[in-house]
Amino acid sequence: MGSLGAMQSRGEQKSYSKDRYMQDDVLSEDKLVPEGIEGRVEYRGPVAEVVHQLVGGLRSGMGYAGAPDIETLRREGRLIQITAAGLQESHPHDVLHVADAPNYTQKN
Repeated sequence: MGSLGAMQSRGEQKSYSKDRYMQDDVLSEDKLVPEGIEGRVEYRGPVAEVVHQLVGGLRSGMGYAGAPDIETLRREGRLIQITAAGLQESHPHDVLHVADAPNYTQKN
């Protein structure tokens, strides 16, 4: 994390966040330049539901890649970079959005 709170020293403890953001030589905390914020995310339910969706996505991706197991996917899988326009095109568009799926929500 690059928030101010993460970069501030905590007593005798060293702030590894300062080192990560190349500010470990800054001695005065009012001279730190944070690269993030601190915040909370509202509770959305048990993590089991999120893990279920992640595993489903992994299985789907393995099927598209023709990988029978994770090791094959790791060894032979290939990632490609797409443009912002390609990402937008890959999502539902030009339809009346009726209901969100558990693994896809429309951002307003």
